[in-house]
Amino acid sequence: MRAESPHRGTRVPARAQIMGWLLLVLVVALAGIVLLVWRFLHDDAMNKVTASLEQEGREFVNFAHVGRDPATGKLIVEPGALFDTYLSQQYPDAWEAMIGAWETPAGLKWHLQAQDDGAREAVHTPGLLTAIAADPQRYGTAETSAGPLRWVKVQAHTADGARAWFITGHFTAADVAEVHEVVRVLALVSACAVLLAAASSWVVAGAILAPVRTVRQAAAEISEHDLTRRIPVRGRDDIAALAYQFNAMLNRLEAAFRTQRQFVDDASHELRTPITIVRGNLELLGDDPRERDEVVRLCTDELDRMTRIVEDLLMLAKADRPDFVHPAEVSLAELTSDIDAKVRSIADRRWVLESIGEGEVVVDAQRLTQAVVQLAQNAVQHTEDGAEIRIGSALGAGRVTLWVTDRGPGVDPAEVEQIFARFAHGSGPGRGGAGLGLAIVAAIAEAHHGRVRVLSELGAGATFALDLPATTAHTEEAST
Repeated sequence: MRAESPHRGTRVPARAQIMGWLLLVLVVALAGIVLLVWRFLHDDAMNKVTASLEQEGREFVNFAHVGRDPATGKLIVEPGALFDTYLSQQYPDAWEAMIGAWETPAGLKWHLQAQDDGAREAVHTPGLLTAIAADPQRYGTAETSAGPLRWVKVQAHTADGARAWFITGHFTAADVAEVHEVVRVLALVSACAVLLAAASSWVVAGAILAPVRTVRQAAAEISEHDLTRRIPVRGRDDIAALAYQFNAMLNRLEAAFRTQRQFVDDASHELRTPITIVRGNLELLGDDPRERDEVVRLCTDELDRMTRIVEDLLMLAKADRPDFVHPAEVSLAELTSDIDAKVRSIADRRWVLESIGEGEVVVDAQRLTQAVVQLAQNAVQHTEDGAEIRIGSALGAGRVTLWVTDRGPGVDPAEVEQIFARFAHGSGPGRGGAGLGLAIVAAIAEAHHGRVRVLSELGAGATFALDLPATTAHTEEAST
């Protein structure tokens, strides 16, 4: 099966596509409007002509019922006299004709009244009146030498029963030309509007797509060596949202690369020493069995230390992931009791459980246990056998706190921030390990949206406390 090319698609720039589609919609809409206007004006003009012709027909009908001969005063019944008398009193409009036609044994005769010579000549078009008289419809349109003739006819009654018609006609060429002129003006205005819309859409599309071009340029310039470039966000529209999400993606990428680089730097920095020790001992390894046993012991110890360092580094690398903690509803009292039972096996100290918080909280119990045990291990490293170490927990004022207090040498206030950095050691006695324990504790606290507080005086011991938001079960239900 043929693989689909990732570059298939149009080569037309988005700016041109936006302008093209906008102009297409505009042209279709304007063309529809022009056609509708033309149809409306044309029909309106024809309707007005028809209404005027029908009015003329009704006036003739009224005259035919009451018209009298001026000389005799009698009702006119002879078609020729009737049409001649009536037409002599009419003054047709421009390009309008009034015709009285009747049948005789010699053929069709008619009287004509019109102002324009062209109208009179057009009425004499061969077969025109015969066709109109024979048409069963009361109105219609006929082609003449002067253009289309819109006509309306009224049948008259004569004394001898012969058929007669009063025909009013209007040559519509001038009316249609006027409609066409209006439509031409409208089409010209529409064309100008399309040109203006083209220029406007080109400029507006360019302005709208400017952040998209900035995103594309920024994406082209970004590499794993430089993830600091950001796009300025202006406004609240979809383009601004795109720029905001792109910046957020860059933040995540930068954090991921920073974590990766830090992991590599930390691993190479901290593992260099045990690797050197193992290599040095192996290179100097002799044939003495006791010496071999000692070298194996030293190498095994260093390998164990390397394993712990790698595990701690992997844990810190995962600290920024969303799944680093898995909060669940737990009893703070049970959690505190479990932690107390676990820390008592760390070393020979006088362990005191001085406080237990009561209530249900939503936390990652395993991670909090790991953090408090690490704080207890840190307290053991800075105290002597039999020294008192107190642990406890409390819930209130919207916070949950778990703490470890020792009677060791304390922490210099100037070093409080430093001791939570990776591979950092305090200046006091009892230093040991890779210096990752407190960094892990701080990472666990931050994953719970909390922090680690230190209360200490030199020579008077120290208290390390996990201060976390008290996300209780009741709060969790209310938020959902």
